[in-house]
Amino acid sequence: MSQPQIATRYGSRYASSSAEADARGCLVCGTALSDSRARFCSPAHKQLGYRLRHRAQAVPEEPDLRRRLQRQRRLTAHTVYECPNCTERFVGERRCPSCQLFTRAVGLGGHCPECEQPVLISDLLGEDV
Repeated sequence: MSQPQIATRYGSRYASSSAEADARGCLVCGTALSDSRARFCSPAHKQLGYRLRHRAQAVPEEPDLRRRLQRQRRLTAHTVYECPNCTERFVGERRCPSCQLFTRAVGLGGHCPECEQPVLISDLLGEDV
């Protein structure tokens, strides 16, 4: 008497028997892998893959930057203010020196390194806030 075959719902957990495992390569450089369960060809590429997956944002969002500056108590020093009367902009100054009026906050920014004029981050990034 022959033994009945056991039915399986899903295929193998490991891709060693499939043809797609042979075509798979290192996730960083694409070279062929020696083991069917491996994802990277070397420990250095494994570490690089981890760093790429967990890399911090290159350009932080403005609300995140604002919260970070507020925690460090440096938000006022990095805020661009504008006088409502003469429309002159200042960095970190809450009162217009010529009009003696309180200014309104326009956004985060700083001084331009070339001309020393106040520049908003949103102007540099080309975003409409």
